[in-house]
Amino acid sequence: MNAEQFYRSRQADWQQLTALLDKSQQMNRLSPAEVQQMGLLYRSVTSDLALAQREFPRHQVTTFLNQLVARGHATIYQSEPLAVRRLKHYFWVGLPATFREALPFFLTAALLVIIPAVIAGFLTNWEPDASTWLLPANVQELRPLIEDQELWTNIPVEERPYTSAFIMSNNIQVSFMAFGGGITAGLFSLYILIFNGLLLGGITGLTAHYDVGFELWTFVIGHGVIELSAIFIAGGSGLMLGWAILQPGLLKRGDALMLAGRKAVKLIIGCVPILIVAGLIEGFISPNENIPWPVKWSVGIVTGILLYSYLLLAGRQQKS
Repeated sequence: MNAEQFYRSRQADWQQLTALLDKSQQMNRLSPAEVQQMGLLYRSVTSDLALAQREFPRHQVTTFLNQLVARGHATIYQSEPLAVRRLKHYFWVGLPATFREALPFFLTAALLVIIPAVIAGFLTNWEPDASTWLLPANVQELRPLIEDQELWTNIPVEERPYTSAFIMSNNIQVSFMAFGGGITAGLFSLYILIFNGLLLGGITGLTAHYDVGFELWTFVIGHGVIELSAIFIAGGSGLMLGWAILQPGLLKRGDALMLAGRKAVKLIIGCVPILIVAGLIEGFISPNENIPWPVKWSVGIVTGILLYSYLLLAGRQQKS
């Protein structure tokens, strides 16, 4: 059999493989049957190439088959882009593993919010006038509204997309401030965490005193669990930086700060998608009066369970 006869006998399969390879480049629209067929044709063409290289190595049909096999190999055995692999590794392994390493700082940040919140809550619930020196002026302006057993949480439907975007950007800004405060040996991070704890607790206690505390937390709970968790993570990242400055151990202070910074950056980047989800919930679910309170509380509880299950369990079988 000469090269021309070989070409005519196998031409149909080569054309079919070429057509499937062309189609695979168009948004990967191959059906499962076509994918299987492409694999069979590829193996057949590799056999054709081996035969052509042996029988007529310098013929143009051999050059064509070599190019077709190379193209088929690149398509069938293509790996994920490096950036995609890194992103998947970061979210599935790197972020949760780093969170677990930084757990003491996360817990410290959480306590720096929760303890002031509890103290402020008891104070403003027991003595509402404590809000005059405990809470900032813009929050004190809400007191007449609270005394009338009304809240400020009703967001008009047409304003919710803009409000959601504003909430996201504001929360991300607060998180980055708590993180960046670590460079002041953690002092500014401490301030951000304690201030937000006093603010949260003070408003909760004040609304509870005037019997609208449950209504406030029905609004807060849906987004609040994961939003506060992101603040704890960001604040913990800042405390991690501050600790590296104050207690570098056997390392030079700059080296300790660099190592802590690498971990902290992993954590703060992970806060962004968490806060985006929280902002969407706060903009569209929390103020929606048509959603009953058990659903809003369930949203908060379920999102919290999902978040901590991910952070505490994901990627344990792999090395970060």
